[in-house]
Order: sequence, then structure tokens, then C-alpha cells
Amino acid sequence: MFDLVLGTHNAKKLVELRMMLPGGSAGNASQPELVQTSTDQIAVSIRLTSLAEISDAVEVDETGETFAANAALKATQQAKHLGRWVLAEDSGLSVDALDGAPGVHSARYAGAHGDDEANNRKLLEALQDVPPEKRGAQFNCYLCLSDPEGQVRLTGSGICRGRIAAEASGGAGFGYDPLFVVREYHRSFGELDLTVKRAISHRSRALRQFIPRLLTVANEATDN
Repeated sequence: MFDLVLGTHNAKKLVELRMMLPGGSAGNASQPELVQTSTDQIAVSIRLTSLAEISDAVEVDETGETFAANAALKATQQAKHLGRWVLAEDSGLSVDALDGAPGVHSARYAGAHGDDEANNRKLLEALQDVPPEKRGAQFNCYLCLSDPEGQVRLTGSGICRGRIAAEASGGAGFGYDPLFVVREYHRSFGELDLTVKRAISHRSRALRQFIPRLLTVANEATDN
């Protein structure tokens, strides 16, 4: 069995990560989950655990200047501390008219970490004089898998393009979702059904190209 720590305390991110694994489910974000997963070539059991279930997990300072750097910091430092495989991700919003801001500071754009309402308010204020055709933006997701020795074994990334609306709409999702309008659907992430969001989100796109390689690594690790 491959023991994998999902390097997040965010219950909604954890659900999305679990649901993308073949054989996975939304599960209980506060409980470990055993996933029996397989492809045409690989069959492996993966035990998923979140940081919320680990009492001695460390708080990693996200000092990287890029999403990729922060994902690597969170994966390698946590893995080396725990002596376990860790899959970490770093994600956020980049707005064209703001030269890529809020970027790696997305979660603390307005100051306090995770204050979605304040972050959204600040973003709208920053774009108040920007016309609709210049409000392009993208969500970014970078993934990093570290082995128990703190060595990077896999990386991956995905983006989802859209635009920032003039006001929030929809109560689903989290973060900037109510402001981020997907052009193809003319609706915000806050309005889209979870099934649709799971198909087109930056995190889902990153995971789709990452997971087959993850299963290969998991299979090799359990064979050794």
C-alpha cells in the first residue's frame, strides 16, 4: 500500500484531490481514505491522509516567488519532517491588468490569510476602472510530489482562463470563485456545478496529467 499525505488543511481542496483519483470519492476530509485504484497497466492501493489528521505536521513558510517554488517547499519540507510521501500544491489567481497579481499572495491579498471576502473586495477595488474586455485572468495550480527523504519526484501544473466580473455571483466554491467567470459557460466558478468545475478547473487539469505518473511512482514504491 502506498501511504500518501495530501499536503493541505483545506477541506474543499482535499475533496477535489480525492475525487480525481481513480476509485476515489469525496470522502470525509477529516478521516484517512483507502483508494483501490487501477489503470490498464497499474493496480495499487493508496492510503490518503490530510495534514488535518496529522498532529505533528509542520507549518511551512511559503517564501517562494512562484507557485512552483511554494509547492516544492510545502512538499519537500513536510515530507522530510514526517518521513512520508507528500503531495502538495500551490494555487492562486493571476489578473492580466494587475501584472499577474495577486499571484502567490492570493490567499492573503488583503492582509489576513484566507479572508475571502476581504480579498474579493480588494480585487474589485483594484479593477474598478478596468473595462470588461481587459479583465482577463487565470487560475493557476502547481503540484509537487516529494519522497520521504525530501526529494522532488514529480511536478505538474494546470491553468484555467477566464475574466473577473464586476460583482460576485454564486455561493459555491471558495476564494475568488464568485468573481471568476468562465467565458465558455458565462457563469462564475461560484455558480457552476461541482461536476463541471471538476472537469475544467486549474486543479483538475493539473491532476489529470499528473495522476498517471503518480500511479507509476506509487506502484514502483510499493514493489520495492
